[in-house]
Order: sequence, then C-alpha cells, then structure tokens
Amino acid sequence: MAAALERSFIEICGFEREPVQRFREVHLKSVSTPAPGALKFPDTAGAFHYDDGGKAHSITSNRFISWSTSGDTLQLVEQSLDTNLLNSAIRLRFIHCNVVPGGVSILETPNNVVVLIATNRSVHRMVLPHPKRMYRSELVTELHMQSIFTDVAKLNLQDACHSAAIPSALTPAGSVGAATAWLTHQGDANYALASPAGGIMVITLPAHGAQGGVTVVELKRSSMKRRLSVWMPSAIMGDQTPADLVVSLAVRELEDDSIILALCQDHKLRMWSFRDQACLLEADMLDYMPASKRVKRLAGLGHRLRLTSCAASGLCLAVYLAAPHRGQFIVLQLVPTDNNRYSLDHISSLFSTQETVVDFTLTSTDIWALWLDDSNSSIVKYINYEHNTAGQWNQVFVQPPPEDEVHVGVDQDPRETYLEVLFSPLGFTAAAIFKALQIFRRGPDVMTDMSWEGLKKEVTLAVESELQSSVTEFEFSQEEYRQLQVEFWSKFYACCLQYQEVLSMPLALSVSPHSHMVCLLKKGFVSFLLPCLAVDHLYLSSDDYFLCDDDTLLTEDAEVGRGVATLVTCLRLLSDAVSPDMAYEMEKALEHAESPERTAELILENMLSHDNQNVMEDIQNKLQDIRNPMAAMLLLLRELDLETDLDFEESPLLPGQTVSVRLSLSQLYASTTAVSLVCQALSHMTMTRALLCRDLLLLLKLCLRLGDHVLAGGGAQLLQIQQEVIPRASHLLSSYFLLKHVSQSLSCPVADDTLDANLQHLTALDLSDSPCLVSKSTALSPQTLVELFYQTSARKMILSQIFSQNSDPSAGGPVLIWTDMISNVVQLLAQLLWPINPSFHFPECLMANCQYTQLQEYVRLIGPWCLVNIGSCRFLLAQCYLANGEGHKALQCFHEAAAEVEKEEFLIKLTGGGYDEVTCTPRLHYYNKVLRLLEDVGLPELVIQLATLALAEAVNDVNSQAALWTRIFKHHLDLGHNSDAYEALIQNPDSSMQLDCLRQLVVVLCERAQLHDLVHFSYVNLHDEVVSIMESRARGLDLLSHNYYELLYAFHINRHNYRKAGSVMLELGMRLGREVPSVVGLKKQVNCFLAAINCLRLIRPQYAWMLQPAWPPQGDRPGASPKRNSDGDFVSRPVKRQVDILEIKDVEKEYALARCRLTLAEHHPPSAAIAGGASAAELVRLLLDCGLFTCASRLCHTFKVPLTSLFEALTYRCIKLQFGGEESQNEAWLWLSANQLSSVVNTKESSAVDEAWRLLASFLERFPSANGIHHRCVLTKLLSHGMPPPDWLVKSFKEVDAAALLRLYLNFDLLDAAAELVIEYVDALLGRGHQYFGIKAPLSATAPCVWLPYTSIDQLMVALKETQTNVIIYNKLRDKLSDYHKLVDQTTEMRLANI
Repeated sequence: MAAALERSFIEICGFEREPVQRFREVHLKSVSTPAPGALKFPDTAGAFHYDDGGKAHSITSNRFISWSTSGDTLQLVEQSLDTNLLNSAIRLRFIHCNVVPGGVSILETPNNVVVLIATNRSVHRMVLPHPKRMYRSELVTELHMQSIFTDVAKLNLQDACHSAAIPSALTPAGSVGAATAWLTHQGDANYALASPAGGIMVITLPAHGAQGGVTVVELKRSSMKRRLSVWMPSAIMGDQTPADLVVSLAVRELEDDSIILALCQDHKLRMWSFRDQACLLEADMLDYMPASKRVKRLAGLGHRLRLTSCAASGLCLAVYLAAPHRGQFIVLQLVPTDNNRYSLDHISSLFSTQETVVDFTLTSTDIWALWLDDSNSSIVKYINYEHNTAGQWNQVFVQPPPEDEVHVGVDQDPRETYLEVLFSPLGFTAAAIFKALQIFRRGPDVMTDMSWEGLKKEVTLAVESELQSSVTEFEFSQEEYRQLQVEFWSKFYACCLQYQEVLSMPLALSVSPHSHMVCLLKKGFVSFLLPCLAVDHLYLSSDDYFLCDDDTLLTEDAEVGRGVATLVTCLRLLSDAVSPDMAYEMEKALEHAESPERTAELILENMLSHDNQNVMEDIQNKLQDIRNPMAAMLLLLRELDLETDLDFEESPLLPGQTVSVRLSLSQLYASTTAVSLVCQALSHMTMTRALLCRDLLLLLKLCLRLGDHVLAGGGAQLLQIQQEVIPRASHLLSSYFLLKHVSQSLSCPVADDTLDANLQHLTALDLSDSPCLVSKSTALSPQTLVELFYQTSARKMILSQIFSQNSDPSAGGPVLIWTDMISNVVQLLAQLLWPINPSFHFPECLMANCQYTQLQEYVRLIGPWCLVNIGSCRFLLAQCYLANGEGHKALQCFHEAAAEVEKEEFLIKLTGGGYDEVTCTPRLHYYNKVLRLLEDVGLPELVIQLATLALAEAVNDVNSQAALWTRIFKHHLDLGHNSDAYEALIQNPDSSMQLDCLRQLVVVLCERAQLHDLVHFSYVNLHDEVVSIMESRARGLDLLSHNYYELLYAFHINRHNYRKAGSVMLELGMRLGREVPSVVGLKKQVNCFLAAINCLRLIRPQYAWMLQPAWPPQGDRPGASPKRNSDGDFVSRPVKRQVDILEIKDVEKEYALARCRLTLAEHHPPSAAIAGGASAAELVRLLLDCGLFTCASRLCHTFKVPLTSLFEALTYRCIKLQFGGEESQNEAWLWLSANQLSSVVNTKESSAVDEAWRLLASFLERFPSANGIHHRCVLTKLLSHGMPPPDWLVKSFKEVDAAALLRLYLNFDLLDAAAELVIEYVDALLGRGHQYFGIKAPLSATAPCVWLPYTSIDQLMVALKETQTNVIIYNKLRDKLSDYHKLVDQTTEMRLANI
C-alpha cells in the first residue's frame, strides 16, 4: 500500500453532475435605504471544519461548511464525504448591504453551529442545530442525512436579538474593509470591524436567549479606552491617522479575555485586549523584512494576517507582507510576558516571487498559499515553516483549464468529439455548460432541473438548431457541412471555456486542523488537494522544483535514485517532444487494442526525423550519466506496476470495535462528492501514468537504437530490454490506458425490466447476493464505470483492507488523516481495477449492473495482452452476448471459459459449493450452472448444444450423463424435435430418469396430438413401460378430455396385437358407461364396442376372447387409502376377484345394450344419467316408458326378456291416446316416429290413434306367442280399462286361441260377447267360417277331431240361464249346441261304421 508522500499535492475537482445547485433563498433587510455610492468588496470564501471531523466514528467526520460571498450575497453549503446531505445549500441576500472581507465566521458549541456575518451596514447571527443534536446517537447508517440548514427558513433571522444595523455615522460611505467575529465563553457574539478612520469597532450581540442590548466598543491606537453606550461619531473623539487603517484582523478567545490582532496599512501589527480595551502589543513587521525602505513608503493594503495554535509552539501567527515583485511570509510566536503583555518570537521568514496572493492559511506546521499569476492561473504551494532551511516551496499541481481548442480527427464526427470533451467527467462543470447554453440560446428559457443526459440533449439541439438556421444554401458538400459543424461547436465550446474560467476563479484555501484535509475554494465549486504519489511527483515536477532529496523517494540507494530521477527527466523531455498528432496515434492504437510497441516505433521515427532542437542528443547525454540504467528502469517499472497479492474479499470492519464504530466506518467516503473525488483522483493518476508509460516505452525503443552508447552492459542488457523490459512497459501502458478508459466512460442507464432479468440470471448462477448491485436512489446520474464500481462494492473492500492493517482496538475509533486515507483509498482502488491482479470484482460489478456494452469494451481492450482471468472474461463476455441476444456467440464463450474453471478465482467462486465433489467435477458443476442460466433465459437450442459438449466431461460419471441426457431430451421435446428427444431418451443410462422421460414423452406428444410419432417409435426394451404409462394415464384421467385409450388402441393395432387393442376398447366402453352418462359418452361407448368386436373378428376363432376389465368395489372412494378405512383403521386384504372371459357374443350383447342406451338418451336426454348403469330388464322398462317399442323389442330378443311388458305398455298408450285430446295426439307422433312400422300409411285420414293401433297390430303379428299370451295380455289390458277391443284384435285372437278369448269374456262378464263367440265358434265347427278360428277342417267323419271348451261354455250357460235378460241368447246358444251335438252323434256313428 502506497503511503502519502506529502512532497507535493495534486488538485482534484469533484465536479457535481447537477446543472444548477439548488440554493434556497433567504432575504434579509436590516437597513431600509441603500448607502450612497456603490461600494464593491472582492469576492471571498472560506470553510469551517467540525472539531470531530477527523474522527471516523463521529457524525461530523469528513464534514465541513464552505461559504462564498459576492456583493450582497452569502452562499453557504454544507458538504460531507461520508453522507449525502439534503437541503444543504442556502443563499442569504442582504438588502442594501455588502458582506465585508472576513465578515463570515462559523463556530460550533456543544449544541449549536453559529454563523456570524458582518456586512458594511449590519451584523447578523444565525444559530443552527449541531449535527450531533439532530440525531439521537452517533450511529447513523443512512446514506442521506438532513443538513443543519434544513430548517433555516423557520428561523427569524431579522429578529433584534440576531441582527443589528450599523449607523452610517460610524462607517462613512459604508467603507468597512476588514472584519472578524467570534463567540465568547458566555455565548456573546462579537464582531470586530475595521473603522475607515482607523481603529477597531467591536459590536456585541448578547448570547442567544439572554437579555440585553447591542453594545459597541471602539479600540483606539492611543490606548485610551472608552465604552460607548450610545452611538457617537468617532470624529469627535480625536484625530485618527489613516496609517493605522486595519487591513486584516484575527482574534483568539482566551479563558477570561479576547485578544484581537490587527495588521494595519502602516505595516504594524497591533494586539488589543477586548476585556481591558487596551493595546497590548505593537510591532513593525518591516523589521523582519530585509531591504524594506521602499516598502515602508507604500501602503500595506495587500497584507494578510493568519492565526493558529499548536501544542508545541502555543499561539502562532503568520503575516504576509505584500510588496511589488516580492512578498514575504513572517511566522511569529506570541509569547506572554509580565504585566499582561506579550512579545513576538520570530520563527521563520519565507519569501515568494508571486505578486498577487489571493489567500493563505497557517497550520501548526505549514503555510499554504494561493496566488494568481499574470494569466489568472492558480498557483498553490505549501511549505513547512519550521524545518525548511532551504526555503523551497512544495508544489501543488493544480488542474489546468481545458484546452483552448478541440482536436477533431479526420475520422471523427465533430459533434461526438465535442460532446465527449464537454461532458467528460474531468472537463467542465455542469453549471458552466448550463450558463453557456443560456447565452447560446440568447435567453433564460432553459430548465434548471434537467438531468445530465437532458443537458446533453439540450446542448446538441441548441448547436444543431443554430447551425441549421445559419445555412442559406440548399446543397453543399459533406466537407463543407463538417466545417460548419466544427465552427458552431467551437463557438459553443468557447462559451463554455469562458464560464468555466469564471467558475474556476480561486477565492480561498482551507485546511482542516483535525484531518488535515486541504480544500481549494473556487467561485463555482470546491476542489480538494490530494497527496501526489512518488512516481507521479517525479514525472510532474519541473526542474525548478526538483529537490536533491527526491533521489531517495523510491529507494534508499542514492545512486539508483539519481538514476531514476535522470530517467524521469528524460521522460519529460520526450513528453514535450511528442506532437499532438503522434499522441493521438498512440491513443488510437490503444483504443483499437493494437500493440503499442509498433506505434511507439512509428512515433520515434517521426521524432527522430523532426528533431530540430536536438532533444534526442540531450536525452542521450543524460542517459549516459546514469551508472546503472537497467536498475533504474526496473525500479521505475516496479513502482508503476500495481500488481498485488492482497485479498480484497469484503470482510467486517474492525471486528474488535463496537457496532457503532464499525457502522460509522461503513459509511466512510460514501457520499456522491467522495465518490466523484476518489474516482477523479484515480482518473488523473491513470492519465499521468499512461503518459509516463508511453514516454518510457519510447525511451526504451530509443535505448535499443542507441545501443552501447547508453548501455554499458552491451548486448545482454539490450536483450533484456527487448525481451523483458519493453513487454512489461507495453503491458503497463495498456493497463493504465484501460484504467483511464473505465474512469472516464459513463455507465448506461438501465431499465427496470433489464435489471429484473439480470437479477434472474444472477440467481440462476447463485450470484444474486453479490454486493455489486446498487439502487438507483443512491447513484450518481450518470456515473462513470469506476464510480459505479467504487460505490457498489470497492469502497467497502478498500476500507476493510485499510482498517484491517491499521486498527487500534484501544482507541475509540480510527483517526482520519486525510493525506494517508485518501492516498490509500485511491491506490487500493487502482489495485482493485488492475487487470493483472487476480481480483475480478470490477468486471463482476459491470455484469451485476447490466453494463454490457462497457463490459464488452473492457474485455476487448484487455483481450490481446492480459493473460489473467481469461476464462472469467470469456464467461462475462458470454453474459453480454446473452443480454444482447447473440446466443451462439455466448455459447462459444461459455465453452471456452470452461477450461479455466479450476484456475481462476471468479470461476471457482461461481462453481464453489452446492455439488457433490466426489461425483461431480467443478467443470461439470460449471456446465450445470450455465445450463440453468440458458434455461432461464429461454434458449433451449443452446442448452442442447452445451449439454452435448458437457457430455464429454461426464464420461465416467453416470449420474451426470443421465442428468445431461435428461436435459437434452427435455429441450428437444420442448422444441418439437420428437425424434431427437426419443434418441436422447434411449441414450439415458439411468433407468428411473429414462422412465420419467418416457412418461413425459407420452404425455407431451399426446397433448400435442402428435400421435403418429408416439405410435411409430420402436421403444427398444421399453415396450411394456410405454404400455404401462399409457394405461396408467388412461385410467387416471378424464375420459372425454384425453385420448389415451384411443392411443393405446392405435399402438396395439400398429403392432398387430388385436386382442390387446380390443381389450383397450372394451375397457374404455365399460368405463364410459359407468363414468360418462351422457349422449357423447354413449356414442363413444357404442363405437368402442364395435371396435372391440372388429378386433376379435380379426383373430382366429379359438383365440377370439378377452378378459373382462376388473373394477373396484362400488363402495371404494376415489383417492381413498388402500390400507385404511375412513376411521383410520387397517382394512382386511381385498378378496381376489374371479376373472371373467368374454367372447364375441358377450361383446355383442354389450354392444346391443349400449346401442339401446344411446337410442334412449338421444330420444330422452334426461334418461341418459340412469341408462348407463341399467340392466337389460331395467333398460327395457325405460325404453317402454319413452315409447321406444321397436328398440325395446330388439333388446328383449337379444337378452330373452318376455315381451309381455312391451304389449302392456303399448296397449296402455293406445288406450290413453284413444281417449286423449289433440295435444296428446301431437305428442304421440314423437314416439310413434321412433318406432319402425311394417308399412306406412300417408293419408289424411290416418291419425296418431290409428298409427298406434297399427303399431300394436304389427307387434302382435311380428312376435307370435304360444297360446296367444300376447293377445291375452293386450285384451286383458283393454278390458281392464273398460275399453271394447277392436275388431281386428278379436278377429286375430279368434285365430290364435278362441277358448282363451272366451275365458277372458267370462272373466270380465261379457256374456253377450261370449255367447256370440260360442255361437260363431260352433258354426265354424259345423263348417261355416272355420278359417276365422284357425280350424283347418270342420266337423266331419273324415276330418281330424275337433273340440269345444265345454267348461267355459257350461259356465256361460249357467250365467245366461240365471240372468233373465239373456233368455233369448241363452235359448239361441242352447239350440246351436243342440245342433252341434246332433252332428257330433252322426259323425261318430259314421266313423264307427267305417271302422
């Protein structure tokens, strides 16, 4: 770790990227009328540093208040390097008053921060809360805090106790020229003002909250003291010599008194006691100046006085005596003597040749001074006034103003070039650009709250609009347009230069007495002075400031040190000799990632050919003076090389300290100001060292040319330079150019969805807990890449490194010494960024924050020469390609990075943990993580390709092979590559994973309806598993939404397994009947049974059978445990069921039953719910209820069910229809149409009743029965309902069974009809109409025997005889029977005779 050199400092301007700093305005009016004459005081500035500003655990660490005055305006800004302060800027405007030089003093008490302000006509006091009182404890972890100026608007600053007007009688023409202010121990506010007539006026405001009025004391040179209780013109108190006009004041509060030191224009220093109102000391400063006679006659208006105290010397003061062409600083010690008097001890006299001193400050060891030269450029120097016997001032390398002109290359676009220069982090302040934009637009119509990018767009628009408005010709060449662009952009650039010069005007210097932080206060911003490291000091120092003891800066060996110093002198000569064009060529070569060695040779050739001032000869002469040039070169290279073996992993800060201290340190240097400051310091360092390395490379090339003339070692040293030194210098140049590039390149804004996607990618890689992520609320807008890195992760790693090495557990917390801390922070940040170090945090930060374009550029720049973290760079480059949609490039980079997995820290962290080291190698684990990333991104084709490549790493790892083949299968399947997915499935060595993949293949292809592929795959050794999977899916899923049964049927048919195919269809049909009681289900069931029948018919008859599917008992609940019942008790083992074998006839019965169910459901849909589980007899009943007599008759025929119920139902419908109305007849046509009649009568006379009777007649004809059972059934139904039977029925019944008809008549007491039937029947036997009774031949001796139902006839005769009303029919029947009997006798006799 580099230590602070403190030999020289460099100015760093922490530019804020806000167009206009938001000041809150406060107007104060203490006097009502303006003063006569226009008095103008010079602009002044200053800073106040808190007492605890150097304590790391304090809430005020690295916190200060800067102020600047301009006329009637005082601007106050509270700044912090640790936290971002809100509402931190106020602007006080004093109406009709001007703030006097030295009139602003800021002091702190335990509870308050007090601002004392003196104007030429009034004094003011502003009491603000102390930061410690704004928070309950020192433990503050927020990055944003309220400033002490937050509630300033609530203060009544014009109250009489906080302000007072100075009557013009005491200040003629308002010409107070010097002032100071302080607080007494009692809290009184005292204002010491230089009186225009000589002497000092002290105005006192009583303590805050105390009673009392304003008092004034005038201190006069005559040592007379007078207390003025009323305002009184000083003219009446005696003559005053103008020579004692005070030009500078300082004050020191003692225990019981306040001493006021006044430096007057007569070159005398006077010290006053405020308590005694007496002059305690008067000394002529010219006594300390040699050759002061001419100076004595001049008024010392430019003299300055500063006061400080230190533990060693007590109270010290420094006096600057201004004289033409010379100046002198006199450091004196104030020594108390007897009688309350003091004397001065001379410590040191320091001389300076600069004329105009703007400001200087005195510390306990040094004098810091600020000058302006003839060109208004700042000059800052410092010197130790006690131990510098040579009187040599130390340099401060102030920032030069931007170049007057911008070099635009022939291959560059003018607009882009100027915008890059204007908006470079090191170029212009936003306020200067904003002011220039207002002038360029000729109006104030520019928004003051626009962003950095918005300002950039506005500038572009303004310049382009101005250019377009000036064009008068419609056509001009491209070169002419380019010239116009350069002209207008250079005009705007000139405006920016002017305002930047105004804002960069230095006003004051400020050095913190606690942390030793040095600030340069300018009109528009505050810059900081940072210690210059040794190498930078040597390179930047001019010969005038090159000290003899600089030889030992890098080494204790004086001879080698002098060699290094001479070597650096040669580098400065080379740097001056390099032309801008040649410098641009080197920049371009480095930007294009070309080798700088070749470009250095071209530059050297150019320099040698244009060496008009013999620079090369001077360099040769100086090189010859170096005794050991090789040692000097190697030492210089070692100092430039930032390679380190430090472990930058983030760790807890100061684990031995309290939580309060550690949390306070965690916020150290975290504000936006500190981020900008540190990163700009790094940028300056890298720019300086890049130039140094460039010049060193040129010098080494020159040494090769000069050979033995400069190298005493001859060929061996030349070979070492060529093979070792030049490559190292080339790599150093490329490395510093890279750091310069990233420190000046701005980060890109990132959309929220991009951040979310990136976080998802990091989660896939197990990197989501990276500390590199930053929230938008805490980020600069925009940030450079280094600022982004520093703010997200580098700062905490740097602080951990610093405090782990420099921790003192016994102390209450580290003391922040600015020179040590800031140097270490910058140096460690550079080491973190150094590409040759194993640390890979910076590229990781770019990746975590979606800076893909910048990350690609970073990898491109280091690619040709950096041999460290090659695999990690390839990995991050792959991430960039992924984010940009270039997947195939990403795949190639991921594959290339795999070779470095076990070698590089980042890749080791990426693959560290989370895997079985015994069975899985780091490289396989790396592939698994990348595969998971590609899956999250949604690039299945790349997953397949990378997994295929990873198989080569898993030759001996079966588990990894199985996992990779499973991944390949999955993504082939997702992409629709069914054949490739099948091949991956077959290659899988793990049977369980293979089975899972097979199940997924079946399910996915079925869902996609890609059944052809599924059926036609060969399934080597997996046939039974496929069938089992499909059967399981078929039985476990809904029948109507999935087609696994049809798939199984096709699968078996394709393999000519017809029995299995038939079994599948039979099972489906039976399940449909049980589970899908609907028309759709019944239709599918009918088709299933038909398919099963077809399959059985394709088998040889002896094998045409199948097993009936077995179903769980009806009581089983779906999803119930097979081992326990609903109470949780174990159930007995299920009884083995008998297996039934079905043949074709059995399946045909099922088909017939299903067909009838479908017919019923189609005719009467509500019946579908109960038809599915109905038996044949039940289904017949349902069919009859719906009037489907034809279908019911077929079902009865198939299952041998008696037709009695059919005829009863049909007869009943005929009866109802006979007696029903028109509505019932209309309804009858519905069921009549569903029955097939033997013949159709389409006449107008045909009614529904007629058709119903016809249907009944047709059924009686189609289904004859033994003994007329069907007729008897119909007639019984009719007679039971009191309806006379139709003639056709009686006629038909006569033919079938007349005796049964007779018995029915008797049963229903139809005696007349019975008698008529018997008479007709006897006549038929006698030969009259025998054919109507089914009698083949009447009664005769030759014909077969005939008979009569005598029992029924006897019953009829008895009934008729008993009834008086039937006497006639009785006699008629008796006579007819008598005739029959006679014929019977005759026939008998004739037959007997023939025997």
